[in-house]
Amino acid sequence: MLILYIFVFLLGSVWGSFSNVCIFRLPEGGNVISSRSQCRNCQKLIRWFDNIPLVSYIILGQKCRNCGSKISFQYFAVELLVALGFVISFYYFQFSLTTLLFFVLTVFFVIIFFIDLKHFIIPNELTFPLMFIGFLKSFDPNINQYLFPNYINSIIGGVIGYFVIWFIIFIYKKLRNKEGMGLGDAKLLSAIGFWFGWISIPFVLFFSSLVALCFAIPSLMNKSKTMSSKIPFGPYLVLGCILYVSLLEKIILFLD
Repeated sequence: MLILYIFVFLLGSVWGSFSNVCIFRLPEGGNVISSRSQCRNCQKLIRWFDNIPLVSYIILGQKCRNCGSKISFQYFAVELLVALGFVISFYYFQFSLTTLLFFVLTVFFVIIFFIDLKHFIIPNELTFPLMFIGFLKSFDPNINQYLFPNYINSIIGGVIGYFVIWFIIFIYKKLRNKEGMGLGDAKLLSAIGFWFGWISIPFVLFFSSLVALCFAIPSLMNKSKTMSSKIPFGPYLVLGCILYVSLLEKIILFLD
């Protein structure tokens, strides 16, 4: 059994490496598939033995072999997060479609988290496929009904998720005469609605707002940010969705 978990961890780290490629290239409009990885400082191609997930970062001492420039810890963090996400998914759902779906969701969520955190954007190349997969899976009669909705609840969740954020943007713009959130957030919440149904929307919004508030209060107190500071909400929606899934059993008991 340990061998299986090691394999899943390694598989996750490989997808984590691909996630890093997407995180750095998608905002720049680069090709995430055809071109080989290269150092962002000296532009030299990275050889295969310097591109082994997790291991190469440690062996190279966080520096490029060619120019000695520091390699961002983000590379290691992303690979580790995706690998752990795969292991946790496999631990709970073993060999199942649910595990595969959570593998997919892990990769998308990690990419969205880091892109929005740095660039304040959520590319359509991520949200649209996530919506499509979330809706398509709902037609499988053998899908885990405890976690995932049927296609009717899925499409209602997608629509509500989008228009909730759209309405917040509309009201904020009317009151303050400026943009408060982006439509990328609306598309992400729509994707979450497609995946987990309309019932997930209020809980994801509540959890994400609560986490955002916990991070914002210290920044406001030490005056490193103000009430008008730009804050990416995508990462908080991701964390809110993770909290929703993690606490789903307790939520269902609460609703009953």
